[in-house]
Amino acid sequence: VQLQASGGGSVQAGGSLTLSCAASGNRLSINVMGWYRQAPGKEREQVAYITSGGSTNYKDSVRGRFIIARGSTKNTVSLQMSDLKPEDTAVYYCNAKSGGDYWGKGTLVTVSS
Repeated sequence: VQLQASGGGSVQAGGSLTLSCAASGNRLSINVMGWYRQAPGKEREQVAYITSGGSTNYKDSVRGRFIIARGSTKNTVSLQMSDLKPEDTAVYYCNAKSGGDYWGKGTLVTVSS
């Protein structure tokens, strides 16, 4: 499974960004897709995920502000981020679980106050 992420950038607090990730390769084996992030000096943390059945889960600090969704072909996942805060600043990584973890290259999100 290969993952290609896009959509990072810089916004002011309160702004919005949407991240996208497309999976290729053995996509049918993917059970869960999601997003993690890693801020400078901190460990990587899970932000949100969506299962093949459509169930979603969010980190408490982003619930109500972020929305994760899979595309109609289910080989893409997006993360709509709104009301962004400076503490959301991090490198965001697309993740797919298929017998193991697969990672896309990170995309930087910078939120200025």
